[in-house]
Amino acid sequence: MASMTFANFDWGRFKRRSFATPLDSGITVVVYLVLVWLLWQALSWALFNAVWTADGVDQCGKDGACWSVIHARHRLILFGLYPYEEHWRSTLACLAIIATVVISCFPQTWQPKRLAVIWIVGFATYYLLMEGSLLGLTQVTTDQWGGLALTLFLFSSVVLIGMPMGLGLALMRRSEMPVVRGFASLVIDLIRSLPLLTTLFTAAVVIPILLPTWLEGDKIWRVILAFGLFFACYQAEVLRGGFQAIPKGQFEAGKALGLTYWQILGRIVLPQVFRHALPSTVNNVVVTFKETAIVIIIGFFDVLASANAAFGTAEWAPYYIEVLAFVSLIYWVFLFSLGQYGEYLKKRMKVAQR
Repeated sequence: MASMTFANFDWGRFKRRSFATPLDSGITVVVYLVLVWLLWQALSWALFNAVWTADGVDQCGKDGACWSVIHARHRLILFGLYPYEEHWRSTLACLAIIATVVISCFPQTWQPKRLAVIWIVGFATYYLLMEGSLLGLTQVTTDQWGGLALTLFLFSSVVLIGMPMGLGLALMRRSEMPVVRGFASLVIDLIRSLPLLTTLFTAAVVIPILLPTWLEGDKIWRVILAFGLFFACYQAEVLRGGFQAIPKGQFEAGKALGLTYWQILGRIVLPQVFRHALPSTVNNVVVTFKETAIVIIIGFFDVLASANAAFGTAEWAPYYIEVLAFVSLIYWVFLFSLGQYGEYLKKRMKVAQR
């Protein structure tokens, strides 16, 4: 369905439905007056009566928002526990992750080797800047990483790890070997039957108890792998639905042409599978970005935890709405961008089918 815009809005239908009878007309007028009043109140609070910068909390009024809390605490929100004097490194690392994702969205980069190089360089840049010791900078351990940079790193790492894992599990579940198919089914059904919080808690807390110290690894990587497996199990089911939409005759046609299994899969089947699975895949990615906030429960100082700390002091406690509105805006920008990119891909693939 095409997206509705002001230009193609059906005003005739709107008038027929909203003003068909005197009662309908009255209800329509009252509802829109209430909406206009609510909009005016929101704008008055957020813009017209707001305080944007203030030397102290005492300068903030009661009639409008006190956005000076963002001015005063934005470093804590964006960078968390990362050392103050090293915030430039966290900023560059965050930009490196964003640039990696943006560059990967261009069709010119949609080749395995190019994507591999882009993501290796992007993640290496992020880690070298955040950790620092390999570049001769002050070492910052992963327990001090936080804020928006940590949220973006968790999200991109989970999708990067989970997508190929999901494809592998989907292929294993379609395997003709009963042992392979049964193992994949067991893993997928087991992980999908557990809440994400249980999976992350197991990786963060339970695994170090069961394994010797030298096998524990870093907490952040255990959580990323567990989160990636959770994403992969859901993505495997999405891709399995895409496989089921492909007629079996295409496999047989590929074999008749002398193509190997992997050639049929890579050149004929997978492009169609991803086309069919695209809407659900975009939804899965969007949900994953929102679910990164769950890591606050297992001790990570992501952007939401940083926001809680920003108004956690007695000085700024009354202005928690402004802080949460700012964090909501951050989430909205990224999620809206992901959704719009998904719409672009759907339109592009529809054109390719013609």
